[in-house]
Amino acid sequence: MTTNTPYGADLGEVLKLFVPDGEIGHELTYENGQAVNRVVIGGKQYCFSDPVRAADNALEKKRYEKRAVKLAVYKALSDFYGKEMPWGALTGIRPSKLAYQEIEKRGEFKTLFDEMRVSAQKRRLIEALVETQRGIYEKNDDNADFFVFIPFCPSKCNYCSFVTADIARSGRYIPAYTDALVEEIEQSKRFVKKLRSIYIGGGTPAALPLAELERVLAAVEAPRGTEYTFEAGRPDCITKENVALLKRYGVTRVCVNPQTFNDETLLRIGRRHTAADIREKYALVKDLFSVNMDLIAGLVGETPEDFARSVDAAIALCPDNITVHTLCLKSGAELKEKTSYLSGEGVSAMVEYAHAALAAAGYRPYYLYRQKYMAGNLENTGYTLPGKACVYNVDTMEEISATVACGANAVSKAVFDGCERIERYKNPKDIPTYLAKLPEIIVKKKQLFQKK
Repeated sequence: MTTNTPYGADLGEVLKLFVPDGEIGHELTYENGQAVNRVVIGGKQYCFSDPVRAADNALEKKRYEKRAVKLAVYKALSDFYGKEMPWGALTGIRPSKLAYQEIEKRGEFKTLFDEMRVSAQKRRLIEALVETQRGIYEKNDDNADFFVFIPFCPSKCNYCSFVTADIARSGRYIPAYTDALVEEIEQSKRFVKKLRSIYIGGGTPAALPLAELERVLAAVEAPRGTEYTFEAGRPDCITKENVALLKRYGVTRVCVNPQTFNDETLLRIGRRHTAADIREKYALVKDLFSVNMDLIAGLVGETPEDFARSVDAAIALCPDNITVHTLCLKSGAELKEKTSYLSGEGVSAMVEYAHAALAAAGYRPYYLYRQKYMAGNLENTGYTLPGKACVYNVDTMEEISATVACGANAVSKAVFDGCERIERYKNPKDIPTYLAKLPEIIVKKKQLFQKK
């Protein structure tokens, strides 16, 4: 790719919407009050001329320029390849955050989404999401969510890119990791001003032995009435004993994540449980907690019909939340090592089926995010029954609250200036380095949150 602007990486993302590898030429000039974008693809030349938009400051000017450049390249690619993308020229991971920015500035977001050629279906999705978030969405620099990361898993799924540790190889670290995590939790609680929610994620937190799990739960010490989520995750790690422990320490929500109800797919992706196990463990928790279930559209070997059966199976169980993920190729995943591109064939039909079936069952979208290299250039969407949305997911995806995060690879986030400015501190990702640097980590986090 050749371009005379600093937006090469952004334009590369637009290019990858259409082809995994390719070459384009791009030039931006200003002529007689017009921004002129010239694009060359396969010898074919395109020229787009638009009035220069007035901006309140340099940051806004740059934002307008980048949007115009991306849109010009998108329009050229769309014409050259003869297709449109569901999110048009938008490549960011948080379309809803962009929508809120437009709402705050102009009272609506449809004008921008139309300009960026977002499909009518995706515009309606964002409209529904904004409506569902009413009463939850709250921008406040003092708000904070408390996150605890437990990296251990019984095995690693082939699509997973998280920094996780197979217990068979890394179990020797569990006692020392628990010691360090408890220390970090106790030191970090003082950085919270107004607690919104608590989330223990992984990995598979339920894979921890009971004694270590109880130490973590006791250190968190959730205030009564706080939304408190525990990502139990895989059914092969959920037991009567750890469920009783979660209830005793005030957990209010758990995740039981099937990914699919197809036994052949479960075996293929490296999960050591069956669809029957999912139903059995769901029955164990459904009357004690609010429950979320995750499904993945686009798992290798699955047809739209396979995925539809999983959606129907999840709806039949009636958990409070169902999250529909789109398969994504990310560094660190076994799947990424075997393929470099997901065509997304059939995935759009999967996602569309899920949206229609969940809407018919009374679920509404309440959070959404996108990632690079997702099948079909689609999105991950969390759906909720009325009044059951997860505050942590809304805060995190919309970036409207601080995050005090503990554990290896955990990312703490402080927000400033009405949540318009964000600063982060990321803990070391591997367990030995995390253990060795814990005192430094606590000092760095203190410096981050003392700025507020």
